[in-house]
Amino acid sequence: MDRLPDFDEVLKAREMRNGFLKYTREALALLPAMDHPRILDIGCGSGSATMELMRLSGSEVVGIDTDAAALSEMRQCLETDGLGDRVEVVNTSLLDVGFPAESFDVLWEEGVLHLLDSGRSLPVCHRLLKPGGFLVMHETVAWFEGIKAHLLAGGFCIVNEHLLPKRCWWTDYYAPLEERIRRLREERGHDIASAALAQHEREIAMVKADPDRFDCGFFILQKARSE
Repeated sequence: MDRLPDFDEVLKAREMRNGFLKYTREALALLPAMDHPRILDIGCGSGSATMELMRLSGSEVVGIDTDAAALSEMRQCLETDGLGDRVEVVNTSLLDVGFPAESFDVLWEEGVLHLLDSGRSLPVCHRLLKPGGFLVMHETVAWFEGIKAHLLAGGFCIVNEHLLPKRCWWTDYYAPLEERIRRLREERGHDIASAALAQHEREIAMVKADPDRFDCGFFILQKARSE
């Protein structure tokens, strides 16, 4: 049986997603200058944002994720680029991390915390941050508004936000991806059986049905210096 190609590579889906790193850079620029901050990237996946944070901050970054395959891909990229000594990769969930309290100056997450129980995840974030440290969240505006009171009650204050252009996940990612999948199926047969393609198509249908629901922003919160 012929082996299926890497459809993410064929579709250049990763390249399109990496286009959103410009917002990561813009959000990081909103943080005050810090001398070699220690950064934790929560749910780092294959590490695109992690490596961007490392390059821009010039300091140590720790990436955690439960996806062993994505972390393996990340380690290979780090080894190829000679960056293995600048990024620590840990296969774990935020809810199970063993880092000591006040280990990090910055916690960074892009579309992860909404997947976790906030009653458990937010206290972990608070514990891991040094006093005065920052939690940077890339989440939908609707989800953030719903969790805002919980964040404030949990010892964080909101210090800044960076909203992405409206409907940008649809216009800049999912709509182009839909067109690329359409052309791919025309070229290779409409009945291509691929879990990766099916997952992309489920996400496309969900976002296409209500693009405004997926309007996002980076929200910057700070842990109090003394409590």
